Amino acid sequence: MIFHDDTRHRVVFTIPADHPALPGHFPGDPVVPGVLILDEVRLAAEHWLGSGHAIRRLPQGKFVAPMLPGETATIELSRAGSTLSFSVTRDEVIVAKGTFELSTVTAS
Repeated sequence: MIFHDDTRHRVVFTIPADHPALPGHFPGDPVVPGVLILDEVRLAAEHWLGSGHAIRRLPQGKFVAPMLPGETATIELSRAGSTLSFSVTRDEVIVAKGTFELSTVTAS
C-alpha cells in the first residue's frame, strides 16, 4: 500500500521469514536487522523522490523497538528542503526513526 503527496509518503512493507539475512540474526530467535529496515526506507524514498535526488548521509537514526520477521510495518516519510525525515512503525509502536540528508543529482 502506498500513499503520497508533495510533502509526505507512506509505504507498508513486510520482511518475510525466509529472508536470507535472518538465520544469522539471531539463530533461533530472528529479529529483522536494522540495515534491512533502512534499506526499505531507502527504497521508499527513491520511489517517491525519483532519480533527481540521492540520499547523501544518515545524520540521525535510532532503532527503538525490534521488528520480527513477517510483521507488517509502515514507513512514513516527510521532506523539508534537503532533509528527509522517516519513521517506521508496526501496530502504532515506533520501530525506527531518523533523518537522511539529500543531495540533488544532476544529469551528466
